[in-house]
Amino acid sequence: MDDDTAFATEVIVSELATNAVRYGAPPLLLRIIKDRTLTCEVHDTSASAPHLRHARTVDEGGRGLFICAQLAQRWGTRYSADGKTVWTEQALQSQPNSRSGWD
Repeated sequence: MDDDTAFATEVIVSELATNAVRYGAPPLLLRIIKDRTLTCEVHDTSASAPHLRHARTVDEGGRGLFICAQLAQRWGTRYSADGKTVWTEQALQSQPNSRSGWD
């Protein structure tokens, strides 16, 4: 994974986990899935819906999901019988195979 994607993933995980701790209910579960895209998921047992806000400059919070939406190609929320999962999806840059030199 390239450095920009890794940094964006660190920020996304931090924001999603912080929101789950502040507004969700335990237990919390973090999953990062690398497939055709990079998916970050944070699950908690609260059914409360996350809200994308546009924080004012004087606000101390309210930027988490906005930041995630800017860094990811897609994001959303899945609800289940035991809570919700907030997820983001990032495109992966194709990188050459460093061992074989193949593209």
